[in-house]
Amino acid sequence: MASITMKNIKKTYEDNTTVIENLNLEIHDKEFVILVGPSGCGKSTTLRMIAGLEDITEGELYIGDRLVNGVSPKDRDIAMVFQSYALYPHMSVYKNMAFGLKNRRVPKKEIDKKVKAAAEMLDIESYLHRKPRALSGGQRQRVALGRAMVREPAVFLLDEPLSNLDAKLRTEMRSRISLLHKELQTTFVYVTHDQTEAMTMGDRIVVMKDGVIMQQDTPQMLYNHPQNMFVAGFIGTPPINFIDCVIRRKNDGFHAVFDRFDYLLPKRMYGSLSLYTDKEVVMGIRPDDIHAERYFLGKNGENAIELYVEIAEMTGAEYYLYATAADKKIVAKIPAGESVKSGSYMRLAVDTDKIHIFDKVSEKLICD
Repeated sequence: MASITMKNIKKTYEDNTTVIENLNLEIHDKEFVILVGPSGCGKSTTLRMIAGLEDITEGELYIGDRLVNGVSPKDRDIAMVFQSYALYPHMSVYKNMAFGLKNRRVPKKEIDKKVKAAAEMLDIESYLHRKPRALSGGQRQRVALGRAMVREPAVFLLDEPLSNLDAKLRTEMRSRISLLHKELQTTFVYVTHDQTEAMTMGDRIVVMKDGVIMQQDTPQMLYNHPQNMFVAGFIGTPPINFIDCVIRRKNDGFHAVFDRFDYLLPKRMYGSLSLYTDKEVVMGIRPDDIHAERYFLGKNGENAIELYVEIAEMTGAEYYLYATAADKKIVAKIPAGESVKSGSYMRLAVDTDKIHIFDKVSEKLICD
């Protein structure tokens, strides 16, 4: 049993700086959970408290059914993989992977069996005789993973392990770590500031800000149903568009209005919007939900918008359009086959069924 339970966790440093105020989090056995958020949000501190590398000021931390507040890191049945790899430069890959087992006086035959099995799984068998300096960044990271694997821990803790790799290697290692989780059937807790890593790897994502959990859910639910503007803005590439608008009630229903633009909103929103008539709100529209007009145009063109395209950035299969409408900055994502160029006007259509409406003061979701 390798569940992790954090109850009313508080972390305050000696200078009275509190980075975690009251954290409650349940991580299930064999789950892959991602802690994500901007720098300083408390995600690495949370991971280090699970590892026993940071003391807990208040609260209770359980691994399985065991309270581990006062248990040393070596006795927690965890293995941690760091951003810096932390390999011994004077040792071969084999000796790096075997080092922890040797210190525990594991028999040589068993060490050899475990090291070679991990090397085969990570495709680093041919590197076992090499020193770390002779390896690429991706190969070093696989050695660090292998060193953790041979210990057969109940919990893997990974602290931004891919941040030192280039884009291609990060993509490769994301897939490898995801497959590793499936093969090992062990609890993984993974810290990153990269929301792309979070969206592509985790069973569940925990979004943090200033030591507080803003929302935790599956990647799809976080993307489609963010509970506040912070989560909506942090999850998704390019980021969601936020537009200040006013809710107007008309004969045909509720409309979101800004400048000369007027959008009829879906009927499912009407109950929630009744308290916001003639009030300012924030409308969230993801770049993916702004389409070339000929592909998606509502009745009478009520969801069309004319944008001035400042920059058309081609990424291969898509254009990212950085545009303005009524002095509001808007980003759209459309197929590369469309005819578009920087410094021109273009009519696009907003999928009003995908709009999110937020309270302007509390920044909490009103409806989506």
